[in-house]
Amino acid sequence: MSPRVEPGNEGAGGKAKTRAFIALGIFLLVLALTYVLRPDDFIRYVTAFHVVAVMSWMAGLLYLPRLFIYHTDAPIGSERSETFKMMERRLLKVIMNPAMMVSWLLGLYLAWEVYGFQGGWLHGKIAMVVALTGVHVLFSRAVRDFAADKPRRSAKHWRIWNEVPTVLMIAIVILVIVKPF
Repeated sequence: MSPRVEPGNEGAGGKAKTRAFIALGIFLLVLALTYVLRPDDFIRYVTAFHVVAVMSWMAGLLYLPRLFIYHTDAPIGSERSETFKMMERRLLKVIMNPAMMVSWLLGLYLAWEVYGFQGGWLHGKIAMVVALTGVHVLFSRAVRDFAADKPRRSAKHWRIWNEVPTVLMIAIVILVIVKPF
């Protein structure tokens, strides 16, 4: 069963995706211009853009399970359930997926260019980011399952999963700032 689309709203998802691609293109253009115009500061800009992308990704990872909690209580096929489907899909496709890709791209660039992939803390951080990506994949599957009106997990299940990105984020920040090993 495919998700219902309200009349007059057929292109809303497509427009949001187009805007996301345009924003990503502008971001890449700004990054390229920074490389050309400010080569001495390029690593600083890459670091700043990496932090912005991670913040955007984390915002989605923290908000999406909250939507799942509320969606779990919405009757299947109801207007409220359909609204949650749209919100979840847009959050995932327009914000979270691009932010994750940019986070990985810039993070790997920094790991190579600045640290030469050296340091136990960096390996630990990368392992935590892989785990965070696994959470992202789990949430992506849940978005598809909710969209297909498949059997739902309990609100308690999603409350527990809501904490996992926070714990991983704390570990990542400690590894990056303290560099304990």
